Order: sequence, then C-alpha cells, then structure tokens
Amino acid sequence: MIVFRYQQRTVYEALSRGVIPDAEELLWPGWMRKVDTLLEDEELIEIVHQALGRRHGGSQTKGRRSTPSEVVLRLLVLKHLKNWSYQTTEQEVRANLVYREFTRIGGEKVPDAKTMVRLGQTLGPKVIGRINKRVVKLARREKIALGRKMRLDTTVVESNIHYPSDSSLLGDGVRVITRTIRKIEKEVGAVGTKFRNRMRSVNHRLMEIGRAVRGGGEERVERRRRIYCKLMATTRQAIHGAEVIVQEVATGIKKAADWKRQLRVEAWARQVQQVCVLTRQVLKQTKARVIQGDTHYPDKLLSIFEVETEAIRKGKLAKPTEFGKLVKIQEAENQIITDFEVYPHRPADQTLLIPAIEKHQEIFGRAPDLVAGDAGFYSLENETKATEAGVKKVAVPNKQTRSPARRAHQRQRWFREGQRWRVGCEGRISVLKRRHGLFRSRYKGAQGVERWVGLGVIADNLINMGRVLAVR
Repeated sequence: MIVFRYQQRTVYEALSRGVIPDAEELLWPGWMRKVDTLLEDEELIEIVHQALGRRHGGSQTKGRRSTPSEVVLRLLVLKHLKNWSYQTTEQEVRANLVYREFTRIGGEKVPDAKTMVRLGQTLGPKVIGRINKRVVKLARREKIALGRKMRLDTTVVESNIHYPSDSSLLGDGVRVITRTIRKIEKEVGAVGTKFRNRMRSVNHRLMEIGRAVRGGGEERVERRRRIYCKLMATTRQAIHGAEVIVQEVATGIKKAADWKRQLRVEAWARQVQQVCVLTRQVLKQTKARVIQGDTHYPDKLLSIFEVETEAIRKGKLAKPTEFGKLVKIQEAENQIITDFEVYPHRPADQTLLIPAIEKHQEIFGRAPDLVAGDAGFYSLENETKATEAGVKKVAVPNKQTRSPARRAHQRQRWFREGQRWRVGCEGRISVLKRRHGLFRSRYKGAQGVERWVGLGVIADNLINMGRVLAVR
C-alpha cells in the first residue's frame, strides 16, 4: 500500500532529540535547508505518489505499506545531489543523522539498494520530466527564474560501454552466449546436445588482432583480415551451437526439474536468442568494414548491451567521437535548467533553436528578451523566426559570414555580452558532468539515460535554487 509519508515519530527520534543538544541544527549547509523546504511541496510528492500507485493494480489500497512517496523523492534527490551509487546511498543514510532527517526516514528502516533501484525505475522519464517542470515552477514562484533570458547548448551523455571495435563486439557476443548457455545446462543437466565452449579460441584471436593492429604496411592489413576471418568463423559456430540449444529448450528436450527453474531456463533461452540476432548483425558489419573495406557502414551496432548508442562527433580534439546520446540543456537566469531533452537520434543543432524558444514561452508565458547560443544554432531562418516570436535580442553568431554589416552587428556591446553569458551554459554542462555524473549514464537503456539526465538536472536545479535562497 502506497502512503505519502511516515505519520508517527519513533522512540529513536525522541531520544536523539533529547540526548543530542544541537539535534535541531545537525550542521546542515544553508542551501540544503532551503532544498529541504522546497521538497516539502505537496505537488512534488503527489507526482511521485501517483506514479508509485500505478506500479500494480492494487498498490493504492492493498498490501503492506511500502516506502512513503516523500521518502522515495528525497532518496533519489539525495543520491543525485551527491552522485552516489544506490549502495552508497543506503550506507550513508543509515549512518548519518543529517541524511536521515533530510530524507524523512528518521528512525525507520532505510530501504535497501535493490528496493531503491526498483522505486527509481517506477518513476520513468515522463514522471521525472513532470518533477522538473514543478521544480521550475517553484523557481518562478520564488522569482529565481524570470524568463527574460534563455541560453542553450548540446552535449553528449556517454553510454556505459567500452570502445566499440568490431573484434571486441564479436568477443562480447560469444562471451554472453557461452555464459548464458552454461546457466541453462546447469539447470537442465546433461540432456540433449552439449554446447562447445569456444571462448579460448576467441580470446586467442582477439589478442592476435590486438598485435596485428600495431604498425602499418600491407602485410599487417592482410594478416589482420585473415585473423578476422578466423574470428568470424568461430563466432558463427558459437551462434549455430547456441541456436540448437534454444531450439531444444523450445521443444522440451532440455527441461528443468520444476516449473520455477523452467521459467528461468526459458528466460535465458530468449536472452541467448536476442544476443544471437545482435551478434549476427555485428558479423555483417565486420564483413563490410574489415573484409570489404566499407568503413561507412550505416547503422553500425556499437554495443550488444546498449543497442541504441550512437557515435557522435562534436569536434573535440581530445575526444573526436563520443558514444552515447545527444542531450539539449536549456537555461534561464540563475543557472536554472528550464528544459532538457535526450534525443533518440542526433538532430542538427539548427533545428533546436525555435522549438527551445517555443518551450520557453510555454513555461514562462512570454518570449525571452535575449536568446544566446553558439554558432551551431545559427541560420537566417532561425533568426527571423525568433524575432517574429518576440525575442528582442538574438545573440547567435554567424561565423561563416563575410558581410561587413553582419560583422558590425556581432560587434555590438549587447551581442558580445550575450555571448559572454552564453559561455556559462558550457560551464553548467561541465558542472552537470562533474558533480552529478552526466559524463556517463549509469542506468541501462534509452529510458535509463533519460532518467539519469533528468535526475541530475533536478538535483542541480535544487542546489542552485537553495544557494540563491540562502543568500537572500
């Protein structure tokens, strides 16, 4: 049964308040006290409560009492405020009076890490988006974000994968297939066809490829192709053997002793089947890229674990290619992120400016006086539409222009000040990556990336709001 909050104070809390003289102070930072007050908002708790109530059919009225909605919200916020793992969050909250008070757990039992994982997954990307909208409304109510300025930029949040070479992807596929087939054979026993473990051969080929890559010359290229052919042949044999095992599970030749174990076996067989499909796709792209020399193979699979990962080039010297998802970050005054979006496929930056202005109008009920962005967002059409939408100053440079009038326009004081303010968006992205872990998503799948980015943005907004309110 879902409840809003813990209703009754425990003996532990009464004793701690009586024994500890400065229990009311608890050495809270000033901004954290303000964040604590902001999280008392009833609408925020109601959003989480509704999401938890949809988890199962009778969650609202039946079953034992689950973790209260208020506690779920505060635990997730605290986790991303500190950029902790679920295990670290559990340990820190258990041992710290400040965090017990902040999360409203008090003397109650702290949910374990697995419970927090499930609760976090229950709050999907749409719910987290609604939470951020409410946080932005609170920033408007406190007059922290007025909507007079808007700046935006894009960045890449990387997937939690290794560098995707063709050989390593083939090795991943065979390793996962072999590991899962072993689990099936352990459950069903020595019946049916025996799967041959080819990992030793695959590992030898991977090491040979690693040695062959070093240096240049036509001989090394040809030797590398021969090794790849051997690796691909071994991979096909492993896939064929796995498909035989999957067929025997489907026909009942390989069957577990009881129905519970059989459910596990069938789930593993489905997993093997999915990995076989992905590994065959890797075989096709390896043949095209390495054997046939077509390095521009379309829709290249970059990971068998994070299949939606994209290769994105942002023009960085230190890291020319990043593997993940493109994210838009849109800000107003006082570094408040008013909107974010994780794109399933990378769009051109030019197509993002006008939708961002429309989103700003939806949030604040008015167009911003100043819009700032880098040269990637510029086009004459964008500038014209932004002016028609009511934007007074569009500080988006055109670096390709040779027009003296345009250059004079970009040298005006307001334009240069707008560009100086725009640079702060890059600093905000840097803070998001360092302080809240947006450098690399630790949640799995496309929805996991959206949850990771959304919770990081909410945590950053709350810190900035808390600091402004503490100064006031």
